[in-house]
Amino acid sequence: MQLQTCSRLVALVLRCLIGLLLAQILGLSYLHKPLAATSEACSPAKEAKVSYPHTHPPPALLLAAAAMESLGVLLLHPMNAYLEQELDRRCRLIRFWDSPPDRRDDFLRANAGAIRAVVGNASYGADAALIDALPGLEIVASFSVGIDRVDLAKCRERGIRVTNTPDVLTDDVADLAVGLAIAVLRRIPQADRYVRAGQWKSKGDYTLTTRFSGKRVAILGLGRIGLAVAKRAEAFGCSISYHSRSEKPFPNYKFYANVVDLAANCDVFVVACSLNEQTYHIVSREVIDALGPEGVLINIGRGAHVDEPELVSALLEKRLGGAGLDVYEHEPLVPEQLFGLDNVVLVPHVGSDTEETCRTMADLVLGNLEAHALDKPLLTPVI
Repeated sequence: MQLQTCSRLVALVLRCLIGLLLAQILGLSYLHKPLAATSEACSPAKEAKVSYPHTHPPPALLLAAAAMESLGVLLLHPMNAYLEQELDRRCRLIRFWDSPPDRRDDFLRANAGAIRAVVGNASYGADAALIDALPGLEIVASFSVGIDRVDLAKCRERGIRVTNTPDVLTDDVADLAVGLAIAVLRRIPQADRYVRAGQWKSKGDYTLTTRFSGKRVAILGLGRIGLAVAKRAEAFGCSISYHSRSEKPFPNYKFYANVVDLAANCDVFVVACSLNEQTYHIVSREVIDALGPEGVLINIGRGAHVDEPELVSALLEKRLGGAGLDVYEHEPLVPEQLFGLDNVVLVPHVGSDTEETCRTMADLVLGNLEAHALDKPLLTPVI
């Protein structure tokens, strides 16, 4: 591993020196597109060219450019236009979807020698089979906070680095959690359909709903996102309770050591924990029944946190008051029994899908890849 790293550094330095020499001889001006923190994130960015006053680019930029050019990156899915554009411009980009699904093994064998990095997201990760097929893999950079689709044990065994995009999407996901709660309780999508169908005119006023303000809000997982949800709910006069691996230093929030007890003492139950073996189907029939026919379940975590068949059955049988769901156990498949229910609001896993956050997440993925290529500390390492 050390010999491989040294060889890579020597190659980068040589490329940098050659670039400097060519720039000196030809008097080239260097054009570099800086990464903005916020912009139109989920669409191709416009070229913003900056000319340096010198006859050649700064050595640090040349070194970074050379390092990225030598990095073969396998992009698992077309997840973000700006990210794909920048990877294509700065790296040797290999698109996994260029191969038919039934020829993926042949595609990996043909490109394995060039692939040093994999970029995925919450739905498309690096499992053991993919990692085993890529002997030169050095880093998995996830365009998401969740890394449950990455085989971390295999990565540790192989010495493969893993990064994600924490913090940057916290506000957007927390906003959606509160938005879903209000949408379910006030039945906003249903009221919208009522107006559009002309029923306000033909049938009169819409049915009464219930407020979000002042509700007892329980949060499963008081991490970054859970805490952001709590702060927002407090602004609506809601009391906060939570369950987490350990009690947190927030005396105004009531801690429950048991998830069933947490569900039994709230009106709105928000799932915001990470997915692992301990939290798989943590929202069981017992938890759902404790939440009860007046309770509302909001899931902005992962679909597999909830026992989905039990959730569907509880909603159909009116043992649960309502649900607002951003995530599902078998995405993009959603139980069709939910489609006709007026006490359910469904959105297609869009918690972090704002232009601002997508751009910042993409820049973080690119920054981690560049740091790795230059053998610098990763920005947001997982391992």
